[in-house]
Amino acid sequence: QVQLAESGGGLVQDGGSLRLSCATSERTFSRYAMGWFRQAPGKEREFVAAAWRYGVTDYSGSVKGRFTISRDNAKNTVYLQMNSLKPEDTAIYYCVAGSGGRTQGQYAYWGQGTQVTVSS
Repeated sequence: QVQLAESGGGLVQDGGSLRLSCATSERTFSRYAMGWFRQAPGKEREFVAAAWRYGVTDYSGSVKGRFTISRDNAKNTVYLQMNSLKPEDTAIYYCVAGSGGRTQGQYAYWGQGTQVTVSS
């Protein structure tokens, strides 16, 4: 059983910041790449960011320079620091674990999601 527990979502104003957290087991954290996807109403689920075990990270073009993904080995937790938030960032954000990459199929495990709303 792989569990991914997201937290940190909420309501912020345009230009604000928010940090999402995703807690996992040591087993999951050590075996898999971790990442974040998001889905806005009426839109397709899209890749946000990913972090592999050995320090490699990847970001979608829409968030690069504003978001930072990081892994805390002591806490078996992956974070998504989101700065300079825009209304178009409003979505449900999902923590994922898997082989890593930019496509949904590369992640076998998904969290329940946490809502991020950015008001204009």
